[in-house]
Amino acid sequence: MTTEPSPITTRLEGEAPEITVSLDIIKRGAYVAPVIVAVCAVFAGLDGVFSSLYGMALVLVNFFFAAGLVAVTARISLGLMMGAVLFGYLARLGLIFLAVILVRDASWISLTALGLTIIVTHLGLLVWEMRYVAASLAFPALKPKKNA
Repeated sequence: MTTEPSPITTRLEGEAPEITVSLDIIKRGAYVAPVIVAVCAVFAGLDGVFSSLYGMALVLVNFFFAAGLVAVTARISLGLMMGAVLFGYLARLGLIFLAVILVRDASWISLTALGLTIIVTHLGLLVWEMRYVAASLAFPALKPKKNA
């Protein structure tokens, strides 16, 4: 008599597509960073520049930590990965909140520029990345590039 493996204790082996996707998001974030910084500079001056750079750093580190958390815990067990995704989201959200609270009274901060950078960059990069992610088991990370 054989028993079916439990999905909670099963672990994943092989390549971690979430790291590939996360690095692609970070690359795209580096492309749009000058545009976001320029827009914040126009509306909030030098404080907007520093605030947008700080916000971009928070967003890109957040994406990288999210992917790393999934990649590491999936190799241990799927149950741990599910818990890490749920509570990791809450912890990362709390860290972003803490990072904003710590600088809210700094002389170089523009809370409007920082807040808009965090929100627009998170949503914008996720929507942009949707065009490049393959929703296929054959290509679990990014869609393969088409040959010309």
